[in-house]
Amino acid sequence: MENKMEWWKQTSIYQIYPWSFQDSNGDGIGDLPGILRRLDEIQALGVETIWFSPFYESPGEDFGYDISDYTSIDPRFGTMADCERLIKEIHKRKMRVVLDMVMNHTSDKHPWFLESKSSTTNPKRDFYIWKKGNKKAPNNWISMVGKSGWNYDSKTDEYYYSNFLSFQPDLNYRNPKVKKTMLGVLDFWLQKGVDGFRLDIFNSIYKDEQFRDNPFSFRFFPTPDNHDEAFFQKKQYNLNLPESFSFAKEVRKHISKYKHKPFLIGEVSGSDQVLKSFLGEKADGLNLVFQFELIHFQYKAKFFKDLLEKNETVFPNPYTPTYVLGNHDQRRYIDRLGGDVRKAKLLVCFQFMARGVPIVYYGEEIGRKEGRLSNFFGKDPIAKMNRFLPLFLSNLLGIYINRDNCRLPMLWDDSENAGFSNGKPWLPVGSFQTTDTVKVQKKDPNSLWSHYQTLFHLRNNLGVIRDGSLKTIETENVDVLCFERENGKQTLRVYLNFGETGVRLDVTKKGKVLYAFGGAEIGETILLPAHSGVIIDVTGKKSLKK
Repeated sequence: MENKMEWWKQTSIYQIYPWSFQDSNGDGIGDLPGILRRLDEIQALGVETIWFSPFYESPGEDFGYDISDYTSIDPRFGTMADCERLIKEIHKRKMRVVLDMVMNHTSDKHPWFLESKSSTTNPKRDFYIWKKGNKKAPNNWISMVGKSGWNYDSKTDEYYYSNFLSFQPDLNYRNPKVKKTMLGVLDFWLQKGVDGFRLDIFNSIYKDEQFRDNPFSFRFFPTPDNHDEAFFQKKQYNLNLPESFSFAKEVRKHISKYKHKPFLIGEVSGSDQVLKSFLGEKADGLNLVFQFELIHFQYKAKFFKDLLEKNETVFPNPYTPTYVLGNHDQRRYIDRLGGDVRKAKLLVCFQFMARGVPIVYYGEEIGRKEGRLSNFFGKDPIAKMNRFLPLFLSNLLGIYINRDNCRLPMLWDDSENAGFSNGKPWLPVGSFQTTDTVKVQKKDPNSLWSHYQTLFHLRNNLGVIRDGSLKTIETENVDVLCFERENGKQTLRVYLNFGETGVRLDVTKKGKVLYAFGGAEIGETILLPAHSGVIIDVTGKKSLKK
């Protein structure tokens, strides 16, 4: 019987950063024809939904997150015809398309902003947030990158606001024309068949109408899941406003008229209550939000057990958690594990078997390592702002300021530039071993790529992983995490050993082993070596068997 749960609750998401995925014309920059060339390999991995970082027309100062035309393709990446073909070919392979949509701000090269800053009486003036400052910033609001969000324009003697970088002025959603225009942008892409949007810094959409000062906070460094308090400021009036929660519902309602049931996943940060506010009290806001706890994991069974239990308590059905290990703004998780593939396999099994949506960043499936590019020579605008902070010191402080290092080109094979480009790559490929590439790992049943493929396909083929409930199971060993997935038709048990020594389990429920990795031995009992795991179907089975 066909599963009737909404498709976006069951899907898996694979993020492609177009700059670094596949170059087709030798200019050293990835492009849409290059992605088209690799679609069969993405499908072979088992991916269901592909999320694309922006490829709209842009000056490229923030590598696509500074948009100058929402309905045109940047020539670096190809043409609108390439985009339309890409959407068609993805759908032909029974996969779905999610586009990054930056609703909060535009590039300062966008025609709207060029008009807006031309004079205080221009019809587009109120498309952005302008305010008199009396020779100083209108208030104390700090942007998400740690600087004043106010930017002085000498021509009109006013300040415009940007909650990220200075060349990304924020749109003014208190202007109904802005709201109508941006909802129209969503319509443009939905009518081309796009299946959903990842909404960039959606929690920044609205700012306080009275422009009140933010209160002081003792916290300085932000974390991936909390920008509410950072840089000695509680961002009470420029992040997570009630109007943004309401707008989430408005956007959800707007896209719900489309028959192909598109969805929204929001990049937001804050407490669990803030996240639930974006999802809506009746789950009528954003369909999903990114939850970033997994990005700063502790490699202990208790951490993962606590995370599961918290999500089952705070985000029960009809809410759907998300599990994210990395993205285009975060240090690659394999480096946080010291490159240990055994541990990586354990984390990924947790990510894929939990109730929720797993989100994979390109290259994670092969253990793509972090770069070692210095801040001084960084192309990332945030690295440029901090060019004199040594890389080792920023790592020591736990802050990530050179995002170039998680955006290095994909490693496809052992040819020049790892098969990414026959020109000079926009970022260096870096040193790599042949065993790091897709070509080699696809042939190795014990590789990380094969592990990802197995888990993708288990999710795709077993309804219990996609729609089943979850409960944790107590174990005698503190290093072993055990949880159960059940949907009334099938019951699975997952055992993961996070310890440095082997563990023998005399399990009370027997069953059929669906997948074992890391050297797990299956007999009358289960032997789990260090950093190994097993998935067992315990539906009415009486004995363990492969």
